[in-house]
Amino acid sequence: MLTNKTNDLTNINFNEGEIILIDKPQGWSSFKVIKEIRKATGVKKAGHAGTLDPMATGLLIVATGKKTKTLDQYQALPKTYTGTITLGKMSPSMDLETEIISEKAYDHISENDIYKVRDEFLGTIQQIPPMYSAIKYKGKNLYHLARKGKTIEREPREVTVYNFDINKIELPDVHFEIKCTKGTYIRVIANDFGEKLGCGGLLGSLRRTKIGEYSVDDALKIDEFVKIFSDFRK
Repeated sequence: MLTNKTNDLTNINFNEGEIILIDKPQGWSSFKVIKEIRKATGVKKAGHAGTLDPMATGLLIVATGKKTKTLDQYQALPKTYTGTITLGKMSPSMDLETEIISEKAYDHISENDIYKVRDEFLGTIQQIPPMYSAIKYKGKNLYHLARKGKTIEREPREVTVYNFDINKIELPDVHFEIKCTKGTYIRVIANDFGEKLGCGGLLGSLRRTKIGEYSVDDALKIDEFVKIFSDFRK
């Protein structure tokens, strides 16, 4: 496994297969990370274990070569996120990627209200996937349809939230840490959280800190990775 603690680079063979921990920067799609890794290493086959939205930062587990066959085992691991829910605002994408379409007062909401609503999201819950997602509908990603103003009916999905800690409350922002199963949309939690409080809400920021026991603290920045292996190939 290639991390920021790896010292010996001489035995790395990306075509044979390697697992890489990458800290995705904000504004990048997960696919762009894969594209840059292919470009820097010359590897033809690469993939990741769980998409992060462009607005999000944090841990991507990337596999190359024959190791791409092992991605399912990483995708199945629980995910841990930190971030902020911004109360009083709503957007079509449930985060700051799209325009704010609704604003409501949040001043009346107490800390007790926030903790009480938080408890409703613990354990096994039902989520309706957002339109702004990579879920396929008749061969097209839902977000392509969403950008055209179209809405498709989606079936609720069962996910599990193991932990939902409120780290700090600085209204309108609620700082959180969530550990959950794969397939959980934190944007949907933020949206539904605001709805239950009656003021609306969206995901203000998001960072994936862990996948199972793999930590973003051990991950390479993508620019570091590109520099190392672009130079290494020369």
